[in-house]
This record gives sequence, C-alpha cells and structure tokens, in this order.
Amino acid sequence: MNIELKLLERFRVVEDFPKKGISFKDISPVFIDPEMVREMIEAMSEPWKGKGITRVLGIESRGFLVGPSLALALDAGFLMVRKKGKLPPDTIERSYSLEYGEAIIEMAKNDINSSDRVLIHDDLLATGGTAGAAAHLVKSIGATLVGFSFISSLSFLPGKEALSQFDCPIHSIVEF
Repeated sequence: MNIELKLLERFRVVEDFPKKGISFKDISPVFIDPEMVREMIEAMSEPWKGKGITRVLGIESRGFLVGPSLALALDAGFLMVRKKGKLPPDTIERSYSLEYGEAIIEMAKNDINSSDRVLIHDDLLATGGTAGAAAHLVKSIGATLVGFSFISSLSFLPGKEALSQFDCPIHSIVEF
C-alpha cells in the first residue's frame, strides 16, 4: 500500500470542528506509528532531494511536527515562522489576510540570508495565506524559494492558485 493510502487510513476526520460545517482533518493519529512517520518523511523529502535546499522553514504550529525531520532528511537547517510576539528580536514580519481579519507572522532575520535555498513546510494547504506570507518573508531577505511542502492539501480551496504567484513547485502527499 502506498503512503498516501496509509496516511488516509490514519487521518481522523472530525465533523463540525473547530466550528459547524467544517470537516477537520486531524493528523494526530499518524504520529502514533513511528514507521508511518518514517515513511511520511521519506515521501515528503524525496521530491526535494538534490535541489540544494539549505533551510526548511516550518510554519507554526503543526509545521513544527515534521519540519525538523524534513530538514534533517535534506541535510538542511530548520527555521520557525511564528505568530507575532513569539520569537525574540531581531525578526522580520509580514501581515496577511485571514477569513475574518488579519494576522502577522515573523521569523528571525539573522537565521536566513540571500544565499539560502528555502523550502516552506506546513501540515496543510488550505487557502495559502500563511504559506504565501512566509514566502514573502523569504523573498524579502533575497533568499531563493525552492518550493512548498505539505502533508495534505484541500483541493476545493484556492491554496495552490494563491501560491502559484511564486512560480515554484507545490508538493503534498494527500489531497482532500
């Protein structure tokens, strides 16, 4: 059985969470099985091997679950993108729109430079707002954005279209 099917069997679908009408795809059960995690990391790293990636940028908070292991598999450093106020200075920040308002993310500006080749990782691609804001942070430093990595994506939402402006590959293992 391939990794996509194995992951689909492990995802827990929680109806009406976090609010009525939402069908939440919970990845938590995947992490109970260490072999499943190893297979997932291998599948996630495979498309990026040989691309010269020097940094994997994980988005708070679930991008922190797989991001460090993905960075290790690619022999790259790991960086965190967090909500405003969660990292010590010196940071750079980017605001972006959410469904009901605005948010700000930031990252440490001295942990990345213009010679870096960056892969942005998060658990889920939905609208692409947070990943797009992270991409703008990477670009503002002058680093090269190599691509986007997700465990899963929601094909019925405009995430891939939103990220297409960055003209780089988008990879996810599971599509809903």
